[in-house]
Amino acid sequence: MDDTQHLHEKVKTILYSLTGITLAENKDIMIANRLHKLRRDTSFSGDLDQLLDVISEGKHTTEFINSFTTNKTHFFREDFHFTDLRDRVLPEFANSGQEVKMYCSASSTGEEPYSMAMTVFETEAILNKKIRASIIATDIDTNVLQYAANGVYRFSKSSKEFPEWISPQKYFKRRVKKSLAIEEVLIKVKPELQRMVSFQVMNLNDNSYPFAQDQFDVVFCRNVLIYFSVEDQDAILRKLFKHLKMGGTLYIGHSESPHSLIDYVKRVGQNIFIKTKEIH
Repeated sequence: MDDTQHLHEKVKTILYSLTGITLAENKDIMIANRLHKLRRDTSFSGDLDQLLDVISEGKHTTEFINSFTTNKTHFFREDFHFTDLRDRVLPEFANSGQEVKMYCSASSTGEEPYSMAMTVFETEAILNKKIRASIIATDIDTNVLQYAANGVYRFSKSSKEFPEWISPQKYFKRRVKKSLAIEEVLIKVKPELQRMVSFQVMNLNDNSYPFAQDQFDVVFCRNVLIYFSVEDQDAILRKLFKHLKMGGTLYIGHSESPHSLIDYVKRVGQNIFIKTKEIH
């Protein structure tokens, strides 16, 4: 094993031990780039092997996790899930007056939970009824959680992130930032959206989660399971399932599967599942 391969295997071992995330074999260039950036960010004076030894001993672990977690997301990604939330799930709570409690795992820079919040407001407008709603959004990366809490995003008029039933101007304040003759349009989430979402640090690979049993009516766990082994995907879903109410809805990503939960759920749409049985 050459030095480069040794470093990359060491990164994979540390990342798995801290997060449960399994890096694919084709990530060598990404690992090299992020390792060098990590050394700059930590101002570490030794070589990369020594830096990884220090991280193994418990120092700079937050910076390491932030460097090697993936944060690809956008507003209303796989928007059919938000259409289902609007048309099937939320009207029940509008009619009953009960609070809908929702959870967003691996929330990254915040686009997904804010999309959930916008869907609540749109449903209120359609039904002309108030919906009491709360969203807990977690991620392991402290940097993206701070970004999400700030709620400021770049915006392009050519962007197709927002479905036609969403008017971004209702939910964002527009800012124009000029630097070096470049005009950049920024949008900031309005306070009423921010108040609905609570951002927290959490590791999906932890043995247990800081939630009550049957706490949530809706769980979004989308496009994050793919970074874990099949065995660990199954363990994560089983842990999340304990916190989902009977009759609650689980949304997972387009390339993900409910694995061993299949006997405990009813499929009602594209990677949309309703909890029908408890796991014993």
